[in-house]
Amino acid sequence: MTLHRPTPSGPGPQKPLFDVAAVRAQFPILATLIHGKVPLHYLDNAATTQVPDYVLDAVRRHDATSRANVKRGVHTLAEMATDAYAAARTKMAQYLNAFDEREIIFTSGTTSAINLVANAFGATLAAGDEVIVSELEHHSNLVPWQLLKARAGIKLKAIPVTDEGRIDVAALPRLVTDRTRLIAVTHVSNVTGAITDVAAVVRAARSVGARVLLDGAQRASHGPLDVQALGVDFYAVSGHKMFGPSGVGALWGRGEILEVLPPFLGGGEMIRTVTLQESTWADVPARFEAGTPPITQAVGLGAAIDWMETIDNVAAAAHTAKLADRVLAGLRALGNRGVRVIGPANMERRVPVIAFAVDGAHPHDICQMLDSHGVALRGGHHCAQPFHERNNLAGTSRASLALYNTDADVDAFLNGLDDALSKLT
Repeated sequence: MTLHRPTPSGPGPQKPLFDVAAVRAQFPILATLIHGKVPLHYLDNAATTQVPDYVLDAVRRHDATSRANVKRGVHTLAEMATDAYAAARTKMAQYLNAFDEREIIFTSGTTSAINLVANAFGATLAAGDEVIVSELEHHSNLVPWQLLKARAGIKLKAIPVTDEGRIDVAALPRLVTDRTRLIAVTHVSNVTGAITDVAAVVRAARSVGARVLLDGAQRASHGPLDVQALGVDFYAVSGHKMFGPSGVGALWGRGEILEVLPPFLGGGEMIRTVTLQESTWADVPARFEAGTPPITQAVGLGAAIDWMETIDNVAAAAHTAKLADRVLAGLRALGNRGVRVIGPANMERRVPVIAFAVDGAHPHDICQMLDSHGVALRGGHHCAQPFHERNNLAGTSRASLALYNTDADVDAFLNGLDDALSKLT
């Protein structure tokens, strides 16, 4: 692949100093009254972030003025839509610091991105080859490899998790062998918030010539990434966790790997020639984007990247870390009432995703009680059932913060939890 470094596609909104009140004003949903009477305190950002006006306006403007199918059309609207779709690819390449914008493949989200790798890269594996995951993975980074195991006879191994809720990279030397072909792990846990020691994973993989895939769904909203510095081979993200639309995400893959992989899905746009008996494939990335892509959603994701680039990420991270410290301290203070934090006890090497368990109370009941206070949490096993089983937990409740959260949200959460505990335990 000849490298074409992505170039800026145009200015986004002006970058202000970080001001949480000004940020909140850009998210109309945050003014919602729950049950028509209590303010919304949205703490379910690990599941889905909210969408600012800038993105909503971009999506509406595209569909109102430029809606058409991409790539093949020669009429004006088709060319406008194609240009907008290409610009979104460039923005994602810049956000991830890809080597080349053609290394960006638009998908429906992280799940489809990982499935793409499991099928395309998986097609190059043989019975007995090894894929290593971890006990901390989201099901989206477990089930595709289990399907590959059933289909191709690969061996699936799992890195254990420490009691602190981190991937135990110290176990890698005994797991990695000369049959290891891929290590596929989360960049940030969607349960414990722990940030993976990616450098240790990459070192272990490279020692035997293996590749590395990172599930970046929980990391991508916390500021630009650098896949070159990370040294990995595949990176997957979801738009709905990046202040963008649902139904769109991206896979970054190292260009020299993508060029030799077979396609995953067949259909229009991913072919060069078709006869009744056989086909030849288009160049990357079209080879992996069969059919009509999520055009409007990709445009919205590009706008979300524009919007995120207006944010002072250092100040935003400090803001959310301070709020998360308050959450953690509040949960620790409730330890004598059966509350346990599941994951690291402080904000060192983690993001503000905080799971907790309450002895004698089901997480769904906790979440329903808090909803009456306007607090939106997530309860269950968070599509990480093996991790919960490892800790003998039926599920956990999870509070996850974003840059638009405030002390008022934390106050509502802690007051609501106190009320829930008085009624449920």
